[in-house]
This record gives sequence, C-alpha cells and structure tokens, in this order.
Amino acid sequence: MFTLNCKGTLISLEQPVVMGIINATPDSFYGGSRAATLSAALEKASTMIQEGAFILDIGGQSTRPGSVQIGGNEEMDRVVPVIEAVKKAFPKTLVSVDTYIPSVAIAAVNAGADIVNDISGGRFFEDMLSTVASLNVPYICMHSRGTIETMHEKPTSNNIITELLDYFIERVDACTRAGIKDIIIDPGFGFGKTIQDNFALLKEMEALQILQNPLLLGVSRKSSIYQILKITPEESLNGTTVLNTVGLMNKAMILRVHDVKEAAQAIQLYQMMK
Repeated sequence: MFTLNCKGTLISLEQPVVMGIINATPDSFYGGSRAATLSAALEKASTMIQEGAFILDIGGQSTRPGSVQIGGNEEMDRVVPVIEAVKKAFPKTLVSVDTYIPSVAIAAVNAGADIVNDISGGRFFEDMLSTVASLNVPYICMHSRGTIETMHEKPTSNNIITELLDYFIERVDACTRAGIKDIIIDPGFGFGKTIQDNFALLKEMEALQILQNPLLLGVSRKSSIYQILKITPEESLNGTTVLNTVGLMNKAMILRVHDVKEAAQAIQLYQMMK
C-alpha cells in the first residue's frame, strides 16, 4: 500500500484509482478531453467525479506530436481558472496539474492543485524539481526522451524495461535529493516509443515495482491502440479498457484516462477477480 501526502492530507492508495483527464486546450489529440470553457470544464469534472474519478488531471499544453508549444503565461491563463473553479466546486477531489514548466506548477498549486504531473521528469527546466520540492506536493515523474522538440522521436530500444529502470533510478534519486517526498512513476506509454516498445513495456511493467513507487498508466486512446486496430481515437475506448486491464494485472495503481466510468468498472472487476 502506498500513501501520498497531499498538502497535509494523507491519501492511502489501498487499491487502484482513476485519474480523469481534462484538457483546457484547443488541440489535444482526443477531442472528447477538451474543455473550451470554464462551464464545460466544471461539467466534465462533475461527470468524472460521479463516475468514480479519484484525481482530475488538468492540463493547458497539448503534448501530442506536432502540437504548438505555448508559453508559461498562456498555459497559466488556461489552467489556473479551471483549477480554482474545480477545487471550489469539489474541494475533496484531488487535482493534478499537467505541466513541465516551474512557474505554471507554482501558480497551479497556489490555485489549489494537489499534485504536479510532469512529462519531462524534471529535465526540460533545471529548477523544476526544486520548485516541486518547495511546493511540498506529490510529483508524477514520467519517462520521456530528448527535449521538448525531440521527445516524440522513436529511437530503437534494445530493452525498454532496462532503459526505464536506469532512467527512473536516476530520476527518483534526483527527485529525492531535490527534496520531493512522494514520487509516482509514469512509464510514458506512447512518448517516443515504438508500438513494439509500448507493448513490451506494458507486458513487463510489473518489473518497475522494484522502484517501490506507485505506477501510473496512461494508455487512454493512444496511437498504439488505434494504429494496430486501424481505427480512430474516437473508436478506441474498447482497446483502452483492454490495455488498462492488462496494466492493472501488471500492478498499475493509477489509470489516467479520458473515460472514467469504464476505467472504474475495470478496477472493480479486477478487484473482484483478486
């Protein structure tokens, strides 16, 4: 069992939980995750909470291949009002901010965010880890390669699990030395990895338990699903549920998804099977 200290409240992860995705962006790869207005974001948050979301992940910068990178000020303008409104309406629901920019992390936590979710693992900005440590919130450390510009390139990996273990041993040490107390591991499904790498990762993800940190799985509607099945992201819910179930069997503790109800049902059935 893992515990997270979220601003003084101790959260126990006794069983897997669902993180619902809310994108305050016009260009995230799946249109169903976008919330163009504050009222749309609140409506989406309400629905996700009713369907079983334990955490809501709010982002203002699309990280899909080919997305346009915006500055920190614009990202703050997108996420801060949503975080403030969601925390006011649903104060007991945990909120994470999906950002790799230190100034956005500060503004988001000050607005009420409980967790920082960083696709860069603290590599894109030198002061990201020290910033998160100063905020004293849990940190989601994701595996990615390269820079902001090159993170979606897909070099061949001889052994994706060995690469991830080496990466996270170094990154967890860096997080700990910076002063971050609660670290969640995200293997970065779909980020700079071939389809073969993604499925090898999913198959062997349990090996990452050696890191002794909770594992987050983010496979929702991603290209490794719809490219293999020759469908669209909009048609990828069933494939997502299948891979989420495999992830649960390989020790995922947090499912980051666009579709909360189906992920919560997968967890419920998985728990019954156990």
